[in-house]
Amino acid sequence: MSAEFADTADVTGTAERTGVAGTAGTAGAGDGTDAARAVDGGGVAAPAPVAGGGFHLVAGRGADGPYALDVSPEKAGWGYSSLRILELPPGGQHTFATGDSEWIVLPLSGGCTVDCTVRADASADGAGDAGVPAGGTFELAGRESVFSGVTDFAYVPRDAQVRIESRAGGRFALTGARCERRLPARYGAASDVPVELRGTGSCSRQVNNFGAAGVFECDRLIAVEVLTPGGNWSSYPPHKHDECRPGEESELEEIYYFEIAAAHGTEGLGYQRVTPSGRGRGTDVLAEVRNGDAVLIPDGWHGPSIAAPGHDMYYLNGMAGPGEKREWLICDHPDHGWIRATWPQQPVDPRLPLYQAPAGDPR
Repeated sequence: MSAEFADTADVTGTAERTGVAGTAGTAGAGDGTDAARAVDGGGVAAPAPVAGGGFHLVAGRGADGPYALDVSPEKAGWGYSSLRILELPPGGQHTFATGDSEWIVLPLSGGCTVDCTVRADASADGAGDAGVPAGGTFELAGRESVFSGVTDFAYVPRDAQVRIESRAGGRFALTGARCERRLPARYGAASDVPVELRGTGSCSRQVNNFGAAGVFECDRLIAVEVLTPGGNWSSYPPHKHDECRPGEESELEEIYYFEIAAAHGTEGLGYQRVTPSGRGRGTDVLAEVRNGDAVLIPDGWHGPSIAAPGHDMYYLNGMAGPGEKREWLICDHPDHGWIRATWPQQPVDPRLPLYQAPAGDPR
């Protein structure tokens, strides 16, 4: 983990958001049980241990320039996955270069116009093929919030210049991955997003597979949204994808970005667990997550993701890795995989789906 995020670990410096501990490479040391949001006897926030390698980014801690959150391979200390959260005021705009990465512009709230211009000297594979269409302009209707509906989105390739404008303002996720091929810029309609109900009973959750492998073409990027009703567990059973085992498991670096629904005037919260998966893969995190937090998962068994009762949980998963094939192959934790066999005997949580994909293109 890069010192960019590790220096302050999970300490936020406010009584409301003291840090959550966790360690990289030392299983069991500082699992965060006693450190989370510690307050001393005088009511002043007591600093949590400087631990976790920066894997839990409390809202605001990963901010950089125009981004409320900016995770790059350099900052995370890994090879592929990126995530930025862009907040624009009414009439605001932002321009960025895609560099060596492909990106999906995903509205979290509000709509926007995405204009993409591909560099004339760039190539489809990073080396000079002029056969790929040169960018485009896409009007994204967006949505009111992540809890109100499926959104449309725009894919922009590497070696491009991108401008995002929003008349009414909004918040936009830019999920990215270093890649080799340059694919065409294109629009993803909300009506084309498969909405999947996964698990049953208290493990019921909704998955919006907008950027899943086999659904929307990217070179390396895989991205989905998960909605967990209050009181339920998702990312369960714990699973991993940190080894390249063809046909069985993919090697993927993953970022979880959270939004938690408030209720009765109360801020929501949830929990995210990551445990070591073997020698050299010692990520160990127990994080209390709130609106705008992120958790970086370079390796390890991840799950459960727990939504507090009364507070629905949303998270955006963005992931990428070095595999020759773009695929999401996971391995369940051997102590907990049995839970899948109980799902056929239980109904899906009747609160799901929270919403369906729209029937047609809203543009």
